[in-house]
Amino acid sequence: MTDRNRPPASPTRILLADDHALVRGGVRLILDAEPDLTVVAEAADGAEAVALARSTDVDLAVLDISMPLRTGLQAARELSRLRPELRILILTMYDNEQYFFEALKAGASGYVLKSVADRDLVEACRAAVRDEPFICPGAETALIRTYLDRAERGEPLPDRAVTEREEEILKLVAEGHSSKEIGDLLVISPKTVERHRANILRKLGMRDRLELTRYAIRVGLIEP
Repeated sequence: MTDRNRPPASPTRILLADDHALVRGGVRLILDAEPDLTVVAEAADGAEAVALARSTDVDLAVLDISMPLRTGLQAARELSRLRPELRILILTMYDNEQYFFEALKAGASGYVLKSVADRDLVEACRAAVRDEPFICPGAETALIRTYLDRAERGEPLPDRAVTEREEEILKLVAEGHSSKEIGDLLVISPKTVERHRANILRKLGMRDRLELTRYAIRVGLIEP
């Protein structure tokens, strides 16, 4: 077995997804400077990240939490189903407990703040490859272990306000896409989109797109 303190013989291949090119460039510099890490693919949104992970030989996905089309959390959920062996890290501006738990539920093994990425991201990548949880200093590792143990035992986890499909549609509605555009993106009919939209409004007790957009900003589906 490889010593955990020694870099592996071949670098860990990383998919990096962030909708800001400057951020991607800075993060790539941090990762590519390490002999055991190399960025082999870059994506500008969550949908592109999923497509690249399906077509590119990568070991680890580093996903920004707020991206167009699909958030990092939405992409993580899909990748966890499509490629369960792929390790996932969430990179975010938000020091938010809700996002942290949602990241774990989505299949991520780590949660790194952009503000301290230069300090923590490399170790988070190495921890993910070792299949160990990582969160930036200041949060309790015991909290992660307790949460994962609870999930492993099959104990109930907090309910989501909307389903994953409804969340996809909510995000696209908040981004200003029409029902036809959403239907084309998700390969469903505009009528199905409208039905989902009505269900979302009913579940959340809201009346229109403006309220949905405010909610999407509040829960981190889109940036203000």
